Amino acid sequence: MDHLDQRGTTRRTMLRTGAMAGTAAALGASGVLAAGAARAATAAANSTRQLPYPSGVTDTSHCTPEIAAVFRGILTAKSNHDAADFMSYFSSANTVYIDACLGVTMTGWQALNDFFTPFFASAPAGAISYPLRIVGDARSAAVEFVDTPAFFGQEIRALSTVTFDNNRRITRWVDYWDGRSSMIQNTVASTYPADFSDSEQNADPAVVQAAQALQAAFAAGDAAGAVALMSYDVVHEDMAAHTRVRGALQAQRYYTRALRQLPYGPGATLVHAEGSRQGGGYEWSAAPAAAPMRRGHTCVELDKTGRISRLTAIYDSSLLSHAAYQSLVGLAAEAPLS
Repeated sequence: MDHLDQRGTTRRTMLRTGAMAGTAAALGASGVLAAGAARAATAAANSTRQLPYPSGVTDTSHCTPEIAAVFRGILTAKSNHDAADFMSYFSSANTVYIDACLGVTMTGWQALNDFFTPFFASAPAGAISYPLRIVGDARSAAVEFVDTPAFFGQEIRALSTVTFDNNRRITRWVDYWDGRSSMIQNTVASTYPADFSDSEQNADPAVVQAAQALQAAFAAGDAAGAVALMSYDVVHEDMAAHTRVRGALQAQRYYTRALRQLPYGPGATLVHAEGSRQGGGYEWSAAPAAAPMRRGHTCVELDKTGRISRLTAIYDSSLLSHAAYQSLVGLAAEAPLS
């Protein structure tokens, strides 16, 4: 059963209503022009005004200053409930937004505008959204961000993938978040999309190569091969299983125990990559044993030698039984010492 939030509706219902409303909508030229004008008019103000979300919380160590400014603008507009400014960051010619956990797709600028304009207008003042980490550049990036409970009734901590065109406009945004961590029991609908616009890719070859090699090692259950791609002080995080492992030696022991059970282990395949030479991430189709889970997302940070220094996986563990979830959590524990 969907979680009922304090505003009397669910994230699933809200997004699906928006998706259905936008299905037959044609591109509204006046809306695009208004959004562009709003963006031009507020650009200078955005650079100097106080942020509507906590300052100093965003890790920009693995992204370019340009893309840090872009996401600051996007989430400032979202936190200010300024639909025109927010929509000015999306391509008027080609854009898609997908919630991978709920299987909801909105295609085209007008469909997104038809959803976000009334949604922002009705959002309470305490509804803010802010970035915790940005990895990538103005071609594509992974962004970890928080939606406070006022938006959907529960806190959403997402690790999303965003692809841009050559004009720095968003062509593809896919949200990944864990229902269990948000205390929401999700289900996979029979209408779960088969097309995630995975061909819409604009990533640096360095991060694509790193992602492909890492997922190949995970899919082979090859703990040593995976760690060989990493720095000695690598940090492995699993946002769904609430796991954090530090260092190559610990990571190899963890992968030896865990890969056969993790949804991004054997049977999982890479389907899309994003990011720059500093890192980004990749989406994967889940291992069959993780059904009904379909997809997940892993963020990777690269050091100056191209080795993986940090990786963070997210998927919807609310789709797993509690016993299966507890088993994943327990895999972080070391073996008995005697």
